[in-house]
Amino acid sequence: MILSEITMPEFEKGLKRTRTVLIPFGVVEQHGDHLPLGTDTMQAEDVCLKLAQRRAVFVAPPIHYGVCRSTADHPGTISISTETLKALTVDIVSDLYRNGLRCFVLISGHAGGTHNATLLDAGEVLLKKLPEAQIAVVTEYDLAVGEGGDIIETSGDAHAGEIETSRILHARPHLVKGRGRAEVPTFPQAILVRDKRRYWPGGVHGDPTKASADKGRRIEALVVDALERLVLKLEQARD
Repeated sequence: MILSEITMPEFEKGLKRTRTVLIPFGVVEQHGDHLPLGTDTMQAEDVCLKLAQRRAVFVAPPIHYGVCRSTADHPGTISISTETLKALTVDIVSDLYRNGLRCFVLISGHAGGTHNATLLDAGEVLLKKLPEAQIAVVTEYDLAVGEGGDIIETSGDAHAGEIETSRILHARPHLVKGRGRAEVPTFPQAILVRDKRRYWPGGVHGDPTKASADKGRRIEALVVDALERLVLKLEQARD
């Protein structure tokens, strides 16, 4: 049940079937010179929509903006602060709870450490605030790597590489402009830098030349399976 597409009576009827909602989080962020800026959001939303075809769950509209640190200097990246992301997450989940939802899966298509630490912080706040809430925070990337290890050829593939290029080639091939180039960022260990693009000029971490639509299809299916298992576990969880 897609929240933005159903009516008020349909929402009320849906609550009799499920109290679970999936909330896709993404970013507007550079993904090399071959993938769209909304890649992360698309991947998170796609797996939520696919799971909603299998079982009764609500799917909230995606959150298109997030925290981007290492890509902040690349053209097209639009980042928000950790404070804004945390407040937005707390507000949205709190109002979904007020509407009767009780199980919340915060699934991020963006794997940035600062971004996801912020979602975890928001989740901890919500656990204290909402006594009947069950909350899971997971990155779509972690599910893809964990489930698709036998499919992925590139060691350490992380951003706009084999995995993500395969996913978009499968789901939205018309948005892929060429195939990109293999690259690994060269940030100095432990040292923060101002000119991030100097150490990561192409914005790719991995090898997009090894991507294929078939790999994307297989990885997406595995991610949906893993997401379904997580939902089932969350719905059965009791503190």
